[in-house]
Amino acid sequence: MRRGVEKEGLRTDAQGRLVHTPHPQALGSALTHPHITTDFSESQLELVTGVHDSAQACVDELTEVHRFVHHVLQPAGEQMWSASMPGELPADADIPIGQYGSSNVGRAKTVYRHGLAHRYGPRMQTISGIHYNWSFPGLDSDAYFGLIRNFRRHAFVLLTLFGASPAVPAHFVDGLEHGLQPLGRDTLGLPHATSLRMGRLGYQSDAQSALCVSYNGLDGYAASLHDALVRPYPAYEAIGIQDGQGGYRQLSTSLLQIENEFYSAIRPKRVIFPGERPLHALRERGVEYVEVRCMDLQPFLPVGIDADTMRMLDMFLLHCLLSDSPPDTPQEIAALARNQQLTASRGREPGLCLTRRGEPVVLLDWAAEVLRGCEPIARRLDALNGGDDHARVLAGALAQLAAPDTLPSARVLQAMADVPEGGHVALVQALSAQAQAALLAHPLSQSRLRELSAEAEASHAEQARIEAADSMPFEVYRQAYLSPDRLGLGVKPGR
Repeated sequence: MRRGVEKEGLRTDAQGRLVHTPHPQALGSALTHPHITTDFSESQLELVTGVHDSAQACVDELTEVHRFVHHVLQPAGEQMWSASMPGELPADADIPIGQYGSSNVGRAKTVYRHGLAHRYGPRMQTISGIHYNWSFPGLDSDAYFGLIRNFRRHAFVLLTLFGASPAVPAHFVDGLEHGLQPLGRDTLGLPHATSLRMGRLGYQSDAQSALCVSYNGLDGYAASLHDALVRPYPAYEAIGIQDGQGGYRQLSTSLLQIENEFYSAIRPKRVIFPGERPLHALRERGVEYVEVRCMDLQPFLPVGIDADTMRMLDMFLLHCLLSDSPPDTPQEIAALARNQQLTASRGREPGLCLTRRGEPVVLLDWAAEVLRGCEPIARRLDALNGGDDHARVLAGALAQLAAPDTLPSARVLQAMADVPEGGHVALVQALSAQAQAALLAHPLSQSRLRELSAEAEASHAEQARIEAADSMPFEVYRQAYLSPDRLGLGVKPGR
């Protein structure tokens, strides 16, 4: 198995307010740095590891990158927000959108984010999470799609075990139908929620809900995505491409501007060539890895995830891969969406039932059944690696299911109640400060700092090189990049 992590996190001040400062120069170019970039907002960092053969090595690199980031942020009075749901946000119009320079590729990244803001609102885009990229060399696309189908059936287990966003600041839902309850000072949530990030308030799209994407194979999946990328959508046509003064509102008026706009708890992925469309890469060369997208930041952990969480993910993904995976159907796809919503909003509710093959089943019973199915995998991994890490992690997960008050979402609510001021912002502000202090208590060596600083400088030079080489007008570039001809036509036999 090989794995890597992309970890998002907002830059805030000591009071938990989103900062408006540009992406720090000392962190390098957000366009070209291989490990430090931004997500939707200029104030939303995204830290990216390389690919690792062990969970511990992956966490070690993520921790090192965090230490460098905090080395830069702390003197400026900034920190990384430790929770998935944001703290104090400015008005929507004042949430800064990521900037990537004057090159065509950089401008396209910014215009895409303007499109997200127009389509879904910038507040939703400030929600942060962890993406876990996982591969098993030798698998073909059919095997990966079998894994994906089972993952979607059992993703509620991960939301239950690792959901850590049961509450939001009250202002986050201003003007929205939310159904939340007061849970502390200036805080709303639900008493048995696991991950509001993965529920109705999180990465959801009414427009995309009309997409019934099947994961029965690469041809069908690619065809669904292709259609969404080329089909005009009336509400987005009303927004328009440009604003009349030469500024761009979005990249296109189709249901999806680009492939990354498709919201899903897991995606099939492939490393792309420079300038290549992701769908073209998938169609030409097949699935290379999966991107797990349903993981909340763990606010009690300094970097939002630890090696034990990765070990559980490894076992879970192997279980999804090795288990029988019948084809999905439109009826099952709709049921899985309902299961996800129920788990996100009520996952710790005693006796809560989900739907399995048309029948009700108690969530905690089903989750325990899935985890028990991982026991042979845990034994085999421990036999290969030595020690008992996987068996220990699995036993801990089963114990948490048996005592739901010990799950991260319950711990967040309890910790909120224990903070003197109460509420989401006060708790996460304290946890963010603790995380920064813990990471800076073990600083990087001077030689490593020099290496990371040189990497940042090199990324600025690379951005300048790209900008100097540009000669095509942006509108020509935009139309060429979005051409349906660049999406590929099909897959090779056996892929």
